[in-house]
Amino acid sequence: MRRSFLRTVVVLLVIASAGLAGREWLQRHPEHNPWAPLALADPPGWATAMKLQTLRGDRAVCGRFLESSGIMAEALPPAGEGQCLRDDRQVLQGLAQAKVRLAPGGAQATCAIDAGLALWLRHGIQPAAQRLLGSAVASVEHFGTSNCRRIGGGSEGAWSEHATGNAIDVSAFVLKDGRRVSVFKDWGAGDEKAAFLRAVRDAACQSFSTVLSPDYNAAHADHLHLDQAQRTGGWAACR
Repeated sequence: MRRSFLRTVVVLLVIASAGLAGREWLQRHPEHNPWAPLALADPPGWATAMKLQTLRGDRAVCGRFLESSGIMAEALPPAGEGQCLRDDRQVLQGLAQAKVRLAPGGAQATCAIDAGLALWLRHGIQPAAQRLLGSAVASVEHFGTSNCRRIGGGSEGAWSEHATGNAIDVSAFVLKDGRRVSVFKDWGAGDEKAAFLRAVRDAACQSFSTVLSPDYNAAHADHLHLDQAQRTGGWAACR
């Protein structure tokens, strides 16, 4: 009986020690901690996808992320109606706070798009630019965010995330040294610019719900489509 009791005590102590060690490890690695809030400084981790899914579905959580990241975005009044009601609308500031220009300026989209851009710039765009091109990115060019239409532009089918301003189409990157990297011109070039475009495409999959590139179909030959669609189960599409 005494031996059994001692064995139980030892097992409980081992479990408690493991739990304490695990808690301390999670505190040192918040990117893997599902209970730690999403932070711009944290690299992508095991818990990032879950945190982003929460951010996409809760504007208050998204707003706190932007505020804690020093991104001062002001909510705008709702616009549009029906399937194209844009009730989550703000001027995108996720790049501007890092002194990177979004061109054309004044683009409006959802809080989740703003958050995704900030994360993508910090952990995807700039590291890839420095590593592969030897220069930081100064501006990101895009084709727009809001467009009241269905996927494919037809009269039937599912509505595009662009209909509610929950998407952005990125077309090019301009480096601080003056070079321009275009999705249309450089995707198939087979050089360091093409490698950069594929690197930022892959990195975008860690910050956005949907990423569509020229590898997906001809309709995306000149841009990267990025959106923050909310899906049951939180799955992402990266093509």
